[in-house]
Amino acid sequence: MKNILKTSVKLLLVFNILFVIIAACAQAADMEQKFQGFNLSGYTDEGEKSWDVRGETADVVGSSIKLSNVDANAYGEQKVNVTAEKGTIDQASGDMQLETDVIIKSEDGSTLETDYLDWNRDEDLVSTEEKVTITDSEKGLYVTGQGMTAKPGLKNAQINKDITLRVDTKPKEAEKEVVEVTCDGPMTINQAELKAEFIDNVVAFSKDRTLKADKMTIYFEKDNEGIKEMICEGNVEIIQGESVSLAEKAIYNAIEKKLTMTGRPKLKMTLGGGGLDFKN
Repeated sequence: MKNILKTSVKLLLVFNILFVIIAACAQAADMEQKFQGFNLSGYTDEGEKSWDVRGETADVVGSSIKLSNVDANAYGEQKVNVTAEKGTIDQASGDMQLETDVIIKSEDGSTLETDYLDWNRDEDLVSTEEKVTITDSEKGLYVTGQGMTAKPGLKNAQINKDITLRVDTKPKEAEKEVVEVTCDGPMTINQAELKAEFIDNVVAFSKDRTLKADKMTIYFEKDNEGIKEMICEGNVEIIQGESVSLAEKAIYNAIEKKLTMTGRPKLKMTLGGGGLDFKN
């Protein structure tokens, strides 16, 4: 009888162990699932689609969904498409991290490229600490820098440091006239106000003229007609050939081709060609 009881106890222990193993395996299966072809959409309170995300494959691990070959869209003032080799979605917050060959394309022709991107859907912001490149062939615009925060449509963006911008001042004319601006950063772009602002150690090159300043603001004309005005502030230095001029502020009117310097300007050598005003 004792042997029978001992055998029964051993069998019960074995069954309990097997049950625990089976339960653990079932839980692991629930925690990690793989899918071929993944599609997820979000909608506004009014029932309109606000975003969608597709992936070639999806691994569900806990509250995260890991995607391959991500293709996502955001719908707002304009449609924005985002692609990447890899992505991770947090099911609780809806936030997404994108990695490797991340490309954002907006309907207005702007394109952003980087290697990593955080997309905060509640705040509708994308950000990265990696190098970014923004191009807009229609506007003749090319920008690179390190780190960025922006709206997905790139209409409002801040690039954090080591910025280089090249823009064609006459994008609709056959003959190009390119201005290159560099700065330590940050740089902000506000397409609604048609302006870009550069901070710290700003240097602008255009043909045979170089402008240096602590801060520079460029205003663009409507309908992609090019640069309207450049305002340089703080320790302004203008170099043309062997001539150097100093001032606290300089305003360049690109339409009239006129440069006005204010704040006790100093002229080391006379600039030729006219079009230069000094005001105390």
